[in-house]
Amino acid sequence: MKTKVLVLGAAGAIAQHVTEFLLKNKNIELTLFARNSKSLKRFEPSAKIIEGDVLNLADLNQSINGQDVVYANLSGAVDKMAKQIVTAMEANKVKRLIYVTSLGIYNEVAGKFGEWNNTMIGAALKTYRKAADVIEASDLNYTVIRPSWLTNKNETDFETTQKGEPFRGTEVARKAVAAYIVSLIEDPQKDIKASVGVNKPGVYGDKPAFY
Repeated sequence: MKTKVLVLGAAGAIAQHVTEFLLKNKNIELTLFARNSKSLKRFEPSAKIIEGDVLNLADLNQSINGQDVVYANLSGAVDKMAKQIVTAMEANKVKRLIYVTSLGIYNEVAGKFGEWNNTMIGAALKTYRKAADVIEASDLNYTVIRPSWLTNKNETDFETTQKGEPFRGTEVARKAVAAYIVSLIEDPQKDIKASVGVNKPGVYGDKPAFY
């Protein structure tokens, strides 16, 4: 029996890395959901593609019905999107959610890097925190992911921290975040009901090297 995986926000860079990894797994059946699906045409016919809006409950219900895993990598009104996703998943009795937010939502980034991070993205963190709160209050088997500052490096090294632990690493490759997400999809019991920071090992400091 194949595991049916729905990718919300599938046109994003991390999500496309996830898709490329998962297409190598013959036990996965992929559905890619995006507002604009032009960049996803290269994945047909290996993956099913749906063009829709996460804030449209009808679009969501239609795509979530029958899935085993929902992975969401979204931007914008992520708190409202989280509410819609939780509602649709509960209505369709789909339990496993992987949801990408941001480092810093729990004020878990210490020292000068934490101060810099708040200066750069403090306003956006409030919306991501609301999204995480909605998900953590649900009955879903969720994993909230908090990646560090993102690079396009061709590498898959990552380390993780759990909610309540200090977040240290200043950067991580999008491809590495994708590798972690794939590990969750391929091992359904990994990091359930957890909020997980993801960063590149050994790269610590006051801010990312590319700033």
